[in-house]
Amino acid sequence: MAGNWKMYKTVQETQAFFEKFCPLVTAAEGRDVVLCPTFPNLPAAVAGTKGTRIGIGAQNLFWKNEGAYTGEVSGPMLVAVGVQWVIIGHSERRQYFGETDESVWKKTVAALEAGLHPIVCVGERLEERESGNTEAVLAKQFSDGIAKLTPEQFAKIVIAYEPVWAIGTGKTATPEIASDAHRFIRAQALLAFGPAAAAGVRILYGGSVKPDNTKSLMAKDDIDGALVGGASLTPESFAGIVNF
Repeated sequence: MAGNWKMYKTVQETQAFFEKFCPLVTAAEGRDVVLCPTFPNLPAAVAGTKGTRIGIGAQNLFWKNEGAYTGEVSGPMLVAVGVQWVIIGHSERRQYFGETDESVWKKTVAALEAGLHPIVCVGERLEERESGNTEAVLAKQFSDGIAKLTPEQFAKIVIAYEPVWAIGTGKTATPEIASDAHRFIRAQALLAFGPAAAAGVRILYGGSVKPDNTKSLMAKDDIDGALVGGASLTPESFAGIVNF
C-alpha cells in the first residue's frame, strides 16, 4: 500500500502527518506500507518513521549517479538519506516532463543498481481507452519500459497500473476494469519472464483509491495493492486504506 503525495506538504506538515499516522498502522500485517513525499521532505519522513515498518520512497530519480544534470537527484543520493523505494514513470511525469518508456527503463535499472525498490507505472489515457487501445498501450509500455529488464531485475520491481483518466478525477475504474488490466499486464509478464515471475510480481492499482473502495478492489486476485494519491495525504484516510 503506497502513497504518492505529489507536490504537497511542507517539512512541518510531514512531521505532523507521521506523528498521527504511525500509531494508526502498527497492527498492519502482511503488507508493505510506503509513503512518497517530495524531495525536501524525505529526511523528515525517514526520521518520522524510524523504528517502524513504514518505508519511504521518492517520486522520481535520474539514471546517472552524478554529473552536470541541474535539478536532478540520483539513486545513491536517495539511499544516503534513508529512502528505500522510488516511483518511476508516473503518468504526470510522462505528461508534463516528457518521460518515455525508454527513460522509464533506464531509471528502473538505475534504481535497482542503487538498491532501491522501484514502483514502475503504466496506464492509458482516456482517449486511448475510449478508442479501444488500452491493451496496445499497456503492451508497448511493458515491452519498452519493463521487458528489457533481466529476469533478476524484474523480480525486484513492483508494477503500478494507473489509468490516467482515473487519477485525481474522482473516477475510479471498477474492480472488474482494473482486474482486467492487471490480468493483461500479468500476461505480458508471463510472456516476457515466465510463469513464476508473472505469479510473483506485485501489481498495484492507482486511480482515486479511497477507504470505501479499497476492499472491493483488493478482493480481485490480480490486484496486489494500491498506489494512492489524494487519499494518502490525510493520516486517517490512508490508514483506512492500509488497514482495510
